[in-house]
Amino acid sequence: MIHIFVFVVFFSQVALAARSIHVDWIRKISSTVRDEGAWLWGWGWPTDGSVSIVDRTPPVSFPARPASFGKELADPLLGYVLPLSVFTAPCPQEPANSTSGAHVKWAADSTFGCPDLCIVGPHFPDPSEAWIALVQRGGCPFVEKARQAQKLGAKAVVVGGDRSNPDGLLNMYSERDAYDVTIAATYIKYWDYIELSSLIAASNTSHNGLHTLSLLLTTDYSPWEWYSPILTFVLILLLPSLLTSITLLIHRLRAARAAQRERAPEDVVHNFPCRVWTGSGWEKQETAYVPADATEIDLEAGTAPHPSTSHDRELPAWAEQQVDCAICLEMFVKGDRVRVLPCFHMFHADEIDEWLIHKKKLCPVCKADVTRPQAHGAEDHPSRPSSSERSQSGHAPRHSSIEGAQYNGASLAPSIDHGLSAHSESSPASIPLPLSDDECSPLLQGGPSSSPSRQYGTTS
Repeated sequence: MIHIFVFVVFFSQVALAARSIHVDWIRKISSTVRDEGAWLWGWGWPTDGSVSIVDRTPPVSFPARPASFGKELADPLLGYVLPLSVFTAPCPQEPANSTSGAHVKWAADSTFGCPDLCIVGPHFPDPSEAWIALVQRGGCPFVEKARQAQKLGAKAVVVGGDRSNPDGLLNMYSERDAYDVTIAATYIKYWDYIELSSLIAASNTSHNGLHTLSLLLTTDYSPWEWYSPILTFVLILLLPSLLTSITLLIHRLRAARAAQRERAPEDVVHNFPCRVWTGSGWEKQETAYVPADATEIDLEAGTAPHPSTSHDRELPAWAEQQVDCAICLEMFVKGDRVRVLPCFHMFHADEIDEWLIHKKKLCPVCKADVTRPQAHGAEDHPSRPSSSERSQSGHAPRHSSIEGAQYNGASLAPSIDHGLSAHSESSPASIPLPLSDDECSPLLQGGPSSSPSRQYGTTS
């Protein structure tokens, strides 16, 4: 979690630093790409702007959003705004005196600015003047509205919203290439469109006999203008995945390091002696493995090659008697190559090497760390010695002394009687008796020299 917090803080610092970066280069790239007809560029680089009526004091401004197609407003655009419905009508496909009434339907759709429109009436904008077309959403795609306004001579087009989404600022996109659209297009909300239309109708300013207002179109370039739905998708969906991947990577690295610490170095394992079983005994141990750079000392880490302590010692007697491998549980056969660990346990070389290098650095039998120096003597053995070995060493078995006591009752009884009499004078409690090998019955359980008064134990 600490690494995730550090990453989030770092990302926040980068984002804050981006706010101070000037975005002129973004504007230049965007303008260049748009001029070259790369219509997909606008899908990832939407910006916000404003539509202001400069004839009012103070000026009335409406929030706007430029389209992804058409000309980019690098500089504010000032012009007269004119609704297309006041001087245009759909071009008739049949005579106006037709009885089908189709031309009436076309006239009702002129507000949307859908092609094909024709200028009607004596009043129309001057082609030499900069004027801005005003249309409403619906009837046809946004790019078709822009093409029609451009065909009529407008320098820009303002598209108003509709009742289906009155408070939303839409991003106007083109499904196809719109390289032929060379005028700017912007979108305003529905209620702003209604207010702007009413102000135009009530205006005292006219242009070639048409009521109009002076409109200023601007684009607000903020340090966050590169924000887009694509970037939102990346941040919302990919950022958690990225953080999860980083967390898993850190966990895997830690687990790998922990596992590496639990393994034995390969040069240390190969340095352990090997013996070959000949069928009747062990062949002389092989020369220890010494890597090419074993004599080099890592001065930075302060380590040197591990010295071998088991090569110079003879195997104890119990080690010579090992006849099977504790890993595969198979008996050693003639020609088997056996690795001898510092604890003197023997295993097949390939099996114990795989275990020590890739699994654990502990002996599978006694759990001794093979990377640490061992200090075993020739007499050390993890199990108890046999009876014959203890007899040869001068130590009699435990039951032999007990049998001697049973067969020499005459010499043992007086000492016991003396002990009992002395103890009975000092304390009435019973004395503990030596037990036999089964640790559950006293040595003296009655015999020729025992009497009923000498039955030891508890009475109730």
